[in-house]
Amino acid sequence: MPKFLLFILLLFFCCGVKAQTWEIGLGAGGSGYMGDLNPSNPVKVSGPSASLFVIRNFDGYFSIRGSYTVGTISAADSNSSSQQFRERNLSFTTTLLEASVVGQFNFLDYIPQISRSNFTPYLYFGFAAVNYYPTTIYQGVKYGLRGAETEGEKPYPTMAFSFPYGAGFKYNIFGAFTLGAEIGYRNPNTDYLDDVSGTYPKKDLLHNTTGGGLSDPSGEKTGIYIGTPGSQRGDGNPRDTYFFTQVTLSFTFISQKCYFH
Repeated sequence: MPKFLLFILLLFFCCGVKAQTWEIGLGAGGSGYMGDLNPSNPVKVSGPSASLFVIRNFDGYFSIRGSYTVGTISAADSNSSSQQFRERNLSFTTTLLEASVVGQFNFLDYIPQISRSNFTPYLYFGFAAVNYYPTTIYQGVKYGLRGAETEGEKPYPTMAFSFPYGAGFKYNIFGAFTLGAEIGYRNPNTDYLDDVSGTYPKKDLLHNTTGGGLSDPSGEKTGIYIGTPGSQRGDGNPRDTYFFTQVTLSFTFISQKCYFH
């Protein structure tokens, strides 16, 4: 777990025992991605996700949540409805390890067993760091793409940063337990979640090495390669996007003395 998340969680606990409520929970659902291999579908789920979180509720309307989420995103041109994409034949799978801290804003005054509302929609916005490592299957072998220089680039960073934003709904199912559902998007400061961003590399890297085959796998089965040095490989968009959509279950630790309703 990234050190900054541990620091935030410790800060939560050290802010004082007079915190009105604490909440712990877990979530499970899907992960999705928009980028060079999926430029148009913002709700396409391509892999699973799971998370653990801790929430400090300052009152019924505002809270801060620290989360650690593991997810997988993937895409393959071979599954595209576009003939141009199928001929390009790129593919990837990326595991995402994200730590985030967000502010959560309830529309209704919501605290289990305390507030009059037993449900509320909510919005959230915050900061996240994500570790990512794209891979692909080429000629039946799995390869890591960072460092393969598929576009002639230097190895890109292992971590990216973003400002998560999203919306959800939660409901007090019984006692101190809350069932929720949410979706949230991230626009990290990288275009390499899928290892695709710019143009095909210079000729000596394109087809003569394994790295070249990873750069232009169009001829993997046919032997006919369509990539040419300097031509566009990605969609030219400067950033990829990923999202998590999950069902959550949490338990709230309640001190009645903290409230005056």
